[in-house]
Amino acid sequence: MQSTRTGMRIRPPGERICQLALSLWLILLLSSPGICLAFSGKSLPAAVRGLLKNQDAALLAGPDGRLMFSWNERKPLVPASILKLLTALAVFDQLGTDYRFPTNFFLNAENDLVIKGYGDPLLISEVVDQAAWQLSRKARRVSDLLADGTYFSRRLRIPGTGLSAQPYDAPSGALCVNFNTVNFKTANGRLISAEPQTPLLPLAVAKIRRQKLTEGRITFSSDSRDALVYAGQMFAFFLARHGVQIEGDIKPLKKACQTCRRLMTFQSPFTLRQVVARLMTYSNNFIANQILLAAAADAFGPPADLSKAVRLLNRYAVKTCGLHDVRLAEGSGISRRNRISALGMLKVLELFRPHYRLLRYDPAKDRFYKTGTLKGIRTRAGFIQDRSKRLYPYVIMGRAPAQVAGIETFLAGMVKRR
Repeated sequence: MQSTRTGMRIRPPGERICQLALSLWLILLLSSPGICLAFSGKSLPAAVRGLLKNQDAALLAGPDGRLMFSWNERKPLVPASILKLLTALAVFDQLGTDYRFPTNFFLNAENDLVIKGYGDPLLISEVVDQAAWQLSRKARRVSDLLADGTYFSRRLRIPGTGLSAQPYDAPSGALCVNFNTVNFKTANGRLISAEPQTPLLPLAVAKIRRQKLTEGRITFSSDSRDALVYAGQMFAFFLARHGVQIEGDIKPLKKACQTCRRLMTFQSPFTLRQVVARLMTYSNNFIANQILLAAAADAFGPPADLSKAVRLLNRYAVKTCGLHDVRLAEGSGISRRNRISALGMLKVLELFRPHYRLLRYDPAKDRFYKTGTLKGIRTRAGFIQDRSKRLYPYVIMGRAPAQVAGIETFLAGMVKRR
């Protein structure tokens, strides 16, 4: 069977006559009382006829990129977290897959220790401990500890995020530890950390008590500068463990240091490729926005802000992906203002093909995939693998888990039958 570049079948004259007859029959059927079938000029296979509606989109392409199945493939829809595929590609393009986030340490004329962050999204307790150990070999006594978050704009608001204590609402910042969150619980009448590698620090305890909580998770606001103070307290804790004495206060840096001497640069143990692998596994919005902001600061100069991040994402989408009908508000997919078509996502998948193993893998179904979830929205994009290990990119943009699962099963069946 011949195909056009868009995957539309070229029907012989006899088949066109049969199709016309079928269309007339469906028109008569739809006009009958008590019958309501979804029909928009395309004939759907019976397996998905009740699953795909006008507000949905789906497609499957072959290893050569030609469409095998499509529905509403050009309709711009909310992508939710499958947008992270585009974000990862844009950041790879700007920073490189082997990039490692730095954290710089300086001493000023007053012997204050300045810690300058550059947006490292995986500055977790274990990493802070490593950095503190290395720093302990450079300095043994400092005055104040000053947390420098000036590489990002102080006032960052990601569209779609709220003020909840959930990790997906954690605010971004240039110097943040543990995703700007604290997980805690109560044991024997006292508050303790729910993570053994992470101490429960004074700022967190005070915030938990103000809110009269006994367990759960809290987040720190970048506007109030609590996130910087918390990062400073975390470094101070591990520096003290390694014998470094801090004689003064822990506070945010107020102005740029003009007379600082750099003590060392700590490089993250994680490459950007490893960061993105975690991003795809856990679908962490904080990681997505951190890496995009860092790439934007690299591209357009600090401080990074939302407008620069969206500018970088749009530039990559248009120049590299050839997407001219996308609407982008941020990089994680949490905003409902984001719009992209299934066909647009197919272009993204084709560019992501060299990195497909960074996606979550279902060995039982032999699929690599990324999911997206917002209220009333379920999306999925990835690759179905056939017996010869060839990859078939697919995109589903729907409304409910069972619906998306049914469509995915249908598309996988098409691959299996080839």
